[in-house]
Amino acid sequence: MQTLADELGHLSYCVTGDGPPVVLVHAGVADHRMWDAVAPALAERHTVVRYDLRGFGESAPPDGPFGERDDLRRLLDHLGLDRVRLVGASWGGRVAVDFTLTHPDRVHSLALLAPPWPGYDWSAEMIAYDEAETAALAAGDLDTAVRVNLDMWLRGPARGWDDVADGLADRLRGPLRTSLVNQDVVGEYSQGPTAGDLTGVCVPTLVGIGKLDVTDFQDIARRYAAGIPGATLVEFPTAAHLIALDAPAELIATLGAFLAR
Repeated sequence: MQTLADELGHLSYCVTGDGPPVVLVHAGVADHRMWDAVAPALAERHTVVRYDLRGFGESAPPDGPFGERDDLRRLLDHLGLDRVRLVGASWGGRVAVDFTLTHPDRVHSLALLAPPWPGYDWSAEMIAYDEAETAALAAGDLDTAVRVNLDMWLRGPARGWDDVADGLADRLRGPLRTSLVNQDVVGEYSQGPTAGDLTGVCVPTLVGIGKLDVTDFQDIARRYAAGIPGATLVEFPTAAHLIALDAPAELIATLGAFLAR
């Protein structure tokens, strides 16, 4: 990992491959390693940029106000990349939307994998998850908070652990733990997404959703696909929330065709 230092700390990133640039933005329960099974295939035809959002993975937690879209712009400027293909998962998808609305001239295409919707009216299932995580963190029980998140975001509501590929929970546990440790400081200083009009997204857009994901996110994916002009919705039958972990081969095939447009 390389480091981009700034007044708030630093961002960690890596670059592989050669060709039209693609930036992969990870989910809010992961870090750049969630793309490990996807990035090498994309790097055969693209320059692939992965980075850890501030307070995730190897990027330092912030010590002042920051914007995720500004961090992404700063990284692209540092790398000399004027226009990129953006792929964002979960919270990373919302960062990608926000960046596209703020800097439309710097985005060639946009792929969103189970992004959240600001102000969404969450279901009882999602509220119960949030309450369980909050209670565990308030009690100082980080192990339980990690388990609650693994159950929700990796296993999902529609399957048992026997149906999750071996090793995935172990791969996610460390990055998830880091995200929870830094959650309060990131939440305190993050300026959050802008209130943008999705009709302002004027680039080719793909919206992906796992069929085993929480029903809230399946509804949200359809909202994005309906709200962004010309967007295409793709469903991944064997995936829950983290498509890059559950269905890397299917995602590579989908992204390969989409990014080549």
